[in-house]
This record gives sequence, structure tokens and C-alpha cells, in this order.
Amino acid sequence: MEGTIFSRDIVVVGGCGRVGLPLGIAFAGRGLRTTAYDINPVAVDIVNSGVLPFDEPDADWRLREVRSNELFDASVDPSVVSQTEHLVVVVGTPVDEHLNPDPQAVVTAISQLSPHLRDGQLLVLRSTVYPGVTRLVEQFIASTGLDIDVAFCPERIAEGKAFVELFELPQIVSGRTDRAITRATKLFERIANETIAVTPEEAELAKLFTNTWRYIKFAAANQLYMIANEHELDFERIRHAIRHNYPRAADMPGAGLAAGPCLLKDTMQLAAFHENNFTLGHASMMVNEGLPLYLVGRIEREHDLSNMTVGLIGMAFKAESDDIRSSLSYKLRRILRFKSAGVICSDPYVKDPSFVELDEVLRRADLIVIGAPHDAYRTLDTDKPVIDVWNLLGQGVRV
Repeated sequence: MEGTIFSRDIVVVGGCGRVGLPLGIAFAGRGLRTTAYDINPVAVDIVNSGVLPFDEPDADWRLREVRSNELFDASVDPSVVSQTEHLVVVVGTPVDEHLNPDPQAVVTAISQLSPHLRDGQLLVLRSTVYPGVTRLVEQFIASTGLDIDVAFCPERIAEGKAFVELFELPQIVSGRTDRAITRATKLFERIANETIAVTPEEAELAKLFTNTWRYIKFAAANQLYMIANEHELDFERIRHAIRHNYPRAADMPGAGLAAGPCLLKDTMQLAAFHENNFTLGHASMMVNEGLPLYLVGRIEREHDLSNMTVGLIGMAFKAESDDIRSSLSYKLRRILRFKSAGVICSDPYVKDPSFVELDEVLRRADLIVIGAPHDAYRTLDTDKPVIDVWNLLGQGVRV
């Protein structure tokens, strides 16, 4: 192992995506020769031109800097895998249309790279995996006869905060052997100020528990919102009274469309892991996924939607983002299309030829619904009714 010579420090598999690209740029910014390997040639060309294929604050100038320093590139050639000491795999466990996880997917992805694996490498799993997947990868690597260490070091960043949280948050590292943990710790100490060593199974559950905990908190807030709303009370006024100078309730979130590519998926992965004996997780899914239908039902009590054009503004799954993955705004649009005379959509971040500018929505719509709480909507000026579950306008959240 000590005699192995590599021309690259890190190759990130899936490296042009929202998790892999910021990580690769961060490592390159700390002086490590880094390559983003990706099967999407369009994304690779965009990245190599020094342009980010999605929105992420502070990523654009960082990318240009590491490209100009020749510390970072992107490639569709899998042979780059054989040239690196550290292989970071940003491929997570997918779920099917019924939210059932596929534990073999990560192993399959790595097996496709097996012709390019080499003795002396450290293989790091980075995306969320179903509990036990790290062990399956270890078993596969053992079957190849190669001397490769395997670690699971889950990503913990929130979109829009990558270049704050990559450097400031503690990094969880795990491995089956002391050598794997030592190597993973040394790697992530290049960007993180603190590392926490656990077993692979503990790290796998730590990642799932984190996202599930957030999802449950959002569901609790949404359920309380519905209770208050049904009794013609403003949940946001109640929440303010609860939280004001009262630290034990300071973390109570507001109501809103709790979505995105991770929270629901990971909650259902945890349910599957526990043989679907997860009442709290399933209840949270029913509450959060049911909020769009609840909102439309409440709107119908006050308005005849069949004769109205609805303006739906904010189609991303969260504020100040261009990411529409699993966004409940699209579920809301589907329901409104069935109930109303028409729906027109707008989002300042999402590129969609069917969307129109905000001014046109305000002119043409009879009623406005805020789907994602972009800051641009805080100064919304309209005499049309506005459904604002986020309380962006500061006028309460009753519907």
C-alpha cells in the first residue's frame, strides 16, 4: 500500500451534483487535486467551463478559482477512478415509487467501477444509505481481493449553506477498522474543524435520524397549524406567544410545505429498516404530504375555484433555491389544476418555459398561493387574496 503512487488526491463519483460538486470544490480549495467524475456529459462540460449547473451561494467564484489553479476538473472517463487515493462516492440509496429502498443500488454502482479500483485506496460513501449498505460494500470490496479501506462519512449540509457548513459543522466519520477511521479522519480534517468517529451502523442511523427528526418536527408544526386553523385561530400568533423569550419552545418551526429530496425519503427508509413499525414516521408523512390538499380544501370554503385562475408562486422545495426535487408546490399545482379554472406559475430561481414573470401572475390571477417562501415575495403588492402559510407577508397564516 505504501508503494502505490496516485496522480490525483480525490475523485468524487457523482461529482457534478448538488452534494458532490461543493464537496469537490471544498477539497480542491484546500489544495487537494480533485476530479468530479460524472456520467452526465452536459454537466461535466458546464463545470469544466467554470460555471455551476445549479445555484449555490459562493460556489461560482470558488469553482473558477480552483479551475484556474488547476486543482479541479470534471470528467466522464471512469479511468480517473484508478488514478486517485481517495474515492468519494456520492450515490445514495434510491427508493421506488412506493418509497421502498433498494439496498443493492450503491453496491451495483461501485461494482461498475471495479475494473478501475486499486490497492491502497480509501473508498468513502457520502450520500445517505440504507442501514447495512456499508457492510454490503465492504463485502463486495473483500470479494475483489483488493486492499481498499471503506468508510461511511455522511454529508450534513443544507442547500444554500454548503460553503459554510462544510467547514463549520463537525464531520461524522466511520469505518470497520482503525485504519479506515484514521484515513477518513485525516481526509475530512482537511476541510472540517472537528470529526466524530462512530461505527458504520451508527453513522448510517445518525444520518437517517437527523432527517427524520426534522421531518417529524415539521409534521408536528403542520398538525398544530391545522388544529388552530380549524378553530379559526392564527397558528403564527400562537407560535409567537409560545416562543417569545421561552427557550424550551424556541425550536418550534412554522407551518409550511415540508419537502425536498431527503426528508420524506429518509423517513421511509428508516421505517423500512424497522420493518414498517414506525407509527410516528408514517403519521408525519400523512401530515406533511397532506398539507397541499388541506390548503386547497380550506381555500374552497371561501372561494369558488372553478371560476378562478390561481397564481402559484414559488415552485422550488425551499426558499432561495432552484431545486424542485420532491417539491410539494407541484403537488399543490396538480390539485389546483383539477379544482380551478387555471393555474399559472412563477419562480425567480426555477427555469421552466411554462412559468411566467411575477408581474404577469399578479395581473392575471384571481387568487395567489405562495408555494416556496422566497424573500422576493415578502414585499408582494397586490389586492388579490393571498394564501400565505409561511407568514411571509406578516399578516397571519389563517386560511
